[in-house]
Amino acid sequence: MSDTDKTAEQSASAKLTQGSITGHLVGQTLPAIIGVAAIMSIGLVDAYFIGQLGSDALAAISFIFPISVALTSLGVGVMVGINSVVARALGEGDRERAARRANFGLVFAVGAGVVIGLALFALNDPLFRLMNAPDNLMPLIRTYMQPFALGFPLILAIMGFNGILRGQGEARRTSVVSITYAAANWILDPILITGSPDFLFGGFEGFGIVGAAYATIIGWGCGAAMALVLVKQTDIPLNPSLLAKSNLADSASSIAKVAGPAAFSNAINPIGLSILTALIATAGQDAVAGFGAAGRLQSFATVPLLALSGAIGSIVGQNWGAREYGRARSAALYAGIFCVVWGLGTAVLLTSAGETFARAFTDEQPVIEEFALYLKIAAWGYAGFGILIVANGILNAIDKASFALGQSVARVFLVMLPVAWLLQASWGSAAIYTAELAANIFGALTGAALVWLVLVRRAPK
Repeated sequence: MSDTDKTAEQSASAKLTQGSITGHLVGQTLPAIIGVAAIMSIGLVDAYFIGQLGSDALAAISFIFPISVALTSLGVGVMVGINSVVARALGEGDRERAARRANFGLVFAVGAGVVIGLALFALNDPLFRLMNAPDNLMPLIRTYMQPFALGFPLILAIMGFNGILRGQGEARRTSVVSITYAAANWILDPILITGSPDFLFGGFEGFGIVGAAYATIIGWGCGAAMALVLVKQTDIPLNPSLLAKSNLADSASSIAKVAGPAAFSNAINPIGLSILTALIATAGQDAVAGFGAAGRLQSFATVPLLALSGAIGSIVGQNWGAREYGRARSAALYAGIFCVVWGLGTAVLLTSAGETFARAFTDEQPVIEEFALYLKIAAWGYAGFGILIVANGILNAIDKASFALGQSVARVFLVMLPVAWLLQASWGSAAIYTAELAANIFGALTGAALVWLVLVRRAPK
């Protein structure tokens, strides 16, 4: 193959190495916003219908929420690992290696899902006891988490497929996958949680909180089926025979080198939030319910930041693999500016209308007050949170996942938890919210410094 042919093949495969950086940021982020919003809406829809079951059910799902996010974050790490190796291989013009690692990555993801799901099923009760979940909530928590654990491999399959799609810059297709399983959840939640009217399916009372788990699992199944169809339409083939041609140890090492640190880096924040939930539980169920519901709104408010953090990896990864270092730096700069603008604008809106948003979840005044207090303090850290997760996306994309992991560990264990512990006795629940704010400010400063160090100071010439 001539040099001209190789260049043409590389450009076709690594399409993000050509054209406008801002155009690619917009083109990759906008579809991702739709997809991430669809995913985050699941938590909001769950909270709305579960809230109709009473404050006990809402408090139970508030204990469950950080654990489910932490576990899903492990899957996101696997997706990031697959995305990273596929994007860099395409950027280097090696389509065959990209295909081998994509196929291995999918098997790796499903296997990880089986292991995590079985561990969660076995350790469910000790885990939530450690979080100070009260005895009256344990049956509700158990009835939700057991089917959730058994269905967990399905979400890891989705992560594997999405890693393959993201590595190719197929943001629109990953969004279709997300919308598919979110839409299934939207439709099934009211039916399976609170029941259906007589004219629909003959009418039945619903399953209560476990209905939310059933809706989630069915949605995952629909999403995995859609992802399979979409990946088959791309340039990277799904062909198990490629595994026989692969150096399995090398493929596993390449993915795990990014996926391991990225998984734990993504999981550390919800692990920290789980510990904060345990601390705030000492203030009573109203505080836990307000904290959990506000956290769901926060997740939705930060959707563009989360979408950008996912999109930045394929852009920086392909350009880094193609040795287009200036383009990688430009992408990082523009992304950081967006994080500041969006984060501060969102904070102004949410702090001024906290109680109004709270009433969409509950009409219990103590819960409303905690919800509003959380937003008045924690929302000012959204810009910092955006810079943090975008920095992590950049570092993971260029095989510096250990840097992102170290930053995330320091943010939670050197800032978030010590601040919460030191201030809780005098500030009460406000100490928890202040700890989250302090952690996000720290994350922004360290994230920006690490990206500058890697992309500017130590970048190859």
